[in-house]
Amino acid sequence: MGQTQTALYRGLAEEGLQLSWSEAELPERERTKHVHRLHPYLGKFVPQLVEALLGRYVRPGGRVLDPFAGSGTTLVQALESGHDAVGVDIAAFNCLLMRAKTARYDLFSLEHELRDALSRRGRTRRRPNGFVRDWYAPRAAAELLHFRELAPEYEHAEVLRVVLARAARSARLTSHFDLEFPRAPTIGPYWCHKHRRTCTPVAEADKFIARYLIDTLERIKAFQRVRHRSRRAEVIHGDARDIDLADRFDAILTSPPYPGLIDYHEQHRYAYELLDLDDRRERELGAASRGTSRAAVDEYVVGIAAALSNVLPSLAPHAPVIVVVNDRRDLYPAIFESVGLEVVERLERHVNRRTGRRSGEYYESIFVTARTSSELAPHRSSRASKT
Repeated sequence: MGQTQTALYRGLAEEGLQLSWSEAELPERERTKHVHRLHPYLGKFVPQLVEALLGRYVRPGGRVLDPFAGSGTTLVQALESGHDAVGVDIAAFNCLLMRAKTARYDLFSLEHELRDALSRRGRTRRRPNGFVRDWYAPRAAAELLHFRELAPEYEHAEVLRVVLARAARSARLTSHFDLEFPRAPTIGPYWCHKHRRTCTPVAEADKFIARYLIDTLERIKAFQRVRHRSRRAEVIHGDARDIDLADRFDAILTSPPYPGLIDYHEQHRYAYELLDLDDRRERELGAASRGTSRAAVDEYVVGIAAALSNVLPSLAPHAPVIVVVNDRRDLYPAIFESVGLEVVERLERHVNRRTGRRSGEYYESIFVTARTSSELAPHRSSRASKT
């Protein structure tokens, strides 16, 4: 049995590791503040870590690149911390989510449209097929498909599409305790380990659509209050291995996918099916569907190296390349060497998993690298001092 969180984080503090936070120090509501929770995402790249790294290693106002941008944590936090940012991701759903998070909005117009969409909820008479038919109760499917038909009528259709995806995630025919990894639809009553009683699968989607329309509006409003007025983020739907970048960047800050751990496409399959998103899963690095065989890991190493090699020419001289990753296979030192990067600093941080006692604690590495280390130094600021 693992030690308690109190004992664990007391030890980390004594070791001087200031990039780890316990649940008491950094509760979930802070890790998922404002638009960081427009839609659940399985990654553990928390905004407070990004804020600390930006404050320590990136010059004030510097332009930041994330070539594996995921749900957009780097981009959102860069905007809050006073940086322009560009995020690249091969997954269409990730890009939709990032655009919705980082766009500038006329809040009056946005609120008008979201409340109008709220008032027009209903059910389509169109019969569902395929994934929607199999994974949703008839009423829920009819409500989701109706909302999908409404979305294109609005200027802020992308925001409505994110709401639809979030509602679709919650409304699937699955048990309450298995929202992240459902393997097959749950049709009848089941013993619920979360609620410790017999539960039945969700039969409707409208209640989730209504809840998430209001929650999305409030989260976007909250972010508009704290984001830097003159900074902007650009989202590029593409492969970092061959994308052309015309801009110059002052830092790369990224948390790449891990080999064979999570199949993000399968995680968001409901969004791809409902929104008819561009499917490039065969190009996604580290997908769990490829497994962890020697060949799969070798393919991952080649892919990460190719992506870094492709984007490095866009970096300003002596700019840092910061990579946050659980490198339990010790792959990254060789990857960095292969593309001409030198590890200047390697920090280890504990990843909080919320429960009070755990065995097998989870850590990840923060690699700070550069093509030339002689002039790379931390840019300390008041933000950095908070860590």
